[in-house]
Amino acid sequence: MKNKSGQQIKLGVLVTVGVGLLILAIYFIGSRQHMFSQTFEVSAVFKDVSGLQVGNNVRFSGITVGTVNKIQIISDTSVRVSLVIESRTQQFIKKDAIAVISSDGLMGNKVMTINPGSTGGAEIENGDEIATIQPVTIDDIMVKLKETADNAALITKDLAIVMNNVSSGKGTIGKLFMDSSLADNLDEMLAGAIDAVSGLDENLEAVQSSFLFRGFFRRKEREKQRELERQKKLEQEQ
Repeated sequence: MKNKSGQQIKLGVLVTVGVGLLILAIYFIGSRQHMFSQTFEVSAVFKDVSGLQVGNNVRFSGITVGTVNKIQIISDTSVRVSLVIESRTQQFIKKDAIAVISSDGLMGNKVMTINPGSTGGAEIENGDEIATIQPVTIDDIMVKLKETADNAALITKDLAIVMNNVSSGKGTIGKLFMDSSLADNLDEMLAGAIDAVSGLDENLEAVQSSFLFRGFFRRKEREKQRELERQKKLEQEQ
């Protein structure tokens, strides 16, 4: 009799623990799916959902506020994603809000992120469709990296050809650097320019010493001196 009572007690404990675990599981699953809170539903249309799945989180300002409820292909270039969001966040999401698919960490699950929209805009309503931005995928990044690498390789190849031509004396730049006669001509042109400037200075001195222009230069000198004295007087008055 005692053994039978002990077995019944154990069975009752096991049943109680099992029911408790079942209730906890239902609670956690319901909380994750927002079954115990008021919600509203909106949708967003993408060309590519980039691996987004039903049940993935919806985040607003970094906070999980809902889940992806349904993903439906509506054409060969469009996929509609239905979102279930907690009603307490509805007042903060505007009609011009934007939805974008992002990753939860570097290699984590996909999440739907909602940007709130303009301040003071109209509040989003149940059944509205949110504007979207197509996410950048890893494939897009790899294609861009490959294009950059190919362009860098072409530039390096062209630069090597140019430098080889320069070192071989080919082309205008190559001749300029490698042809000694061009360097000698440049030296002669520079020397001629220096002589011309020197001659100009000598001619200017000769003009200044000439009695025909002596009065002109003296008058200019006196005007310059008077201007300096006037400026000095104005500074002293200030």
